[in-house]
Amino acid sequence: MLPPREIIKAKRDGRELTVDEIRGFIDGVAGGQVSDAQIGAFAMAVCFQNMSMAEQTALTLAMRDTGHRLSWPDLDGPVLDKHSTGGVGDLVSLILAPVLAACGAYIPMITGRGLGHTGGTVDKLESIPGFNTHPSEYTFNETVRKAGLAMTAQGGNLAPADGRIYAIRDVTATVDSIPLIVASILSKKLAEGLDGLVLDIKTGNGAFMCERNRARDLASNLIEVAALAGLPCAALITDMNQPLARNAGNGLEIMEAIEFLGNGYRQPRLEDVIMSLGSEMLLLGGLAEDQKTARSMLNMTLETGMAAESFALMVSMQGGPADLLDNPEKYLPPAPVVRPLTAPVDGCVEFMDTREIGLSIVTLGGGRAAVDDIIDHRVGLSGFCLVGDKLKKGDPLVTIHAADETAWQAAAQVLSEAIVIGRTKDALPAVYEQIS
Repeated sequence: MLPPREIIKAKRDGRELTVDEIRGFIDGVAGGQVSDAQIGAFAMAVCFQNMSMAEQTALTLAMRDTGHRLSWPDLDGPVLDKHSTGGVGDLVSLILAPVLAACGAYIPMITGRGLGHTGGTVDKLESIPGFNTHPSEYTFNETVRKAGLAMTAQGGNLAPADGRIYAIRDVTATVDSIPLIVASILSKKLAEGLDGLVLDIKTGNGAFMCERNRARDLASNLIEVAALAGLPCAALITDMNQPLARNAGNGLEIMEAIEFLGNGYRQPRLEDVIMSLGSEMLLLGGLAEDQKTARSMLNMTLETGMAAESFALMVSMQGGPADLLDNPEKYLPPAPVVRPLTAPVDGCVEFMDTREIGLSIVTLGGGRAAVDDIIDHRVGLSGFCLVGDKLKKGDPLVTIHAADETAWQAAAQVLSEAIVIGRTKDALPAVYEQIS
């Protein structure tokens, strides 16, 4: 077996690495024999020299095999999941997972925290008093079996090599390497023991893959590597040139998810993404024969309240209040200062800087600027205008939920520059294309 420095040198010089070389290096990462400096050098070599599909598959499987792998031999339905590359107001998982569970799928969802300007499902769930985002393996498995879904933060025993490599990528400017993204995402998803995976690849100014072609390349690589690893997979390219949901902010997004599941208001763009992803997941899992049937099944679980029941059961089994869906206001308190930011002139919403909008929520206290920051789950934004909306002077652009007046004013300053009112602009689609 080559020592780490020789593997780094081989990749630096453009040689394709063998399965054994990649596995030996990754085992060394997990075991501590490979140093942080060597991981950083390897990541940079991959960044410059890329990786073949065979190399990406070997890297993914090696990272998966450094930790525990879930198994679901006794379930009576397909085990499915989705992954989003992250966005602002992206609360899809909170709605999609219980909807699919009500359709007969099982969703063992391992979720992340917010990253930079994007929100994280774990942070949103922690808005719910008592909800345990680190349940025991027994509780997690039982919740999946009884509620049809469970949501947990990534633990140290699931693809641990990925956790170490990602931390170093984050400080070595190698986060956006497609082969490393592919291995990071799929190593964890393969460890879940899935029968099918659907990917939500965001593109636009609020996405990590700003350019559509880069998003398409990432989706294609993920699908091919997943297939080589034996996991059926499909992907959608969706818009992140504006926030996805009506609300953005942890408690506010939980409140919107509850309203959606309870047959209340459905923001059309959010609904489009949920139905598009959900129908693909039902087709992958063999639960529907075609798109029309799949969408009908998804709608039925919402209209009958079955999806809401699945969500409520998951919440209670993971330590949250049993009556959350009946009394959300009791558990999700409002921010002290809630007031709209209004349009300064007549016009049309021409552009939204979604990254800056996301960062304004971090500034309000709804995200982390440092790892140990404490999140204020009450704060955020609601009632977004959208690109293409016509406004009169004084109409609400967005409502700011802040901890105090100073924070409200700071967010208002950022948002006044991030939402541009100008000439007439066409509305943006929520879903651009499907890749399979």
